[in-house]
Amino acid sequence: MTEIIFYTYADDPLDVARRVTAKAHGQGKHVMIYAPDATTADAIDRLLWTTPALGFVPHCRDSDALAGETPVLIGANAGALRQADVIINLHTEQPPAFARFERLVEIVGQDEAGREQGRARYRFYQTRGYALKTHDLRQHAG
Repeated sequence: MTEIIFYTYADDPLDVARRVTAKAHGQGKHVMIYAPDATTADAIDRLLWTTPALGFVPHCRDSDALAGETPVLIGANAGALRQADVIINLHTEQPPAFARFERLVEIVGQDEAGREQGRARYRFYQTRGYALKTHDLRQHAG
């Protein structure tokens, strides 16, 4: 069964996604960044190109010709990822194909609307019997 991890109260959800992506990639995992919204997809794409300054996570869009050979994909087609290790959700609703992944990462920001959407996703997974872990990022600030 898919392991589901919530990161809550993120100052910058995209930066949390970038850090989780880099860590998973460093562990040899394939990562799908679920971002069906073009603005969000563009923003995380830019972030992965520029941060950290001396690091690089190989990535591309799920529609790119190199998607089948790239360990990190950005977009809405989870089926484009060769190996279903980690999916990071940057959308307001749960990703449709999350159950085929070993791990799902949900990132919840600090705004009220985002927190309410996160609670709804939490309840969705909980009522379906998934074991949920939560990391409150306020405890790690500093």
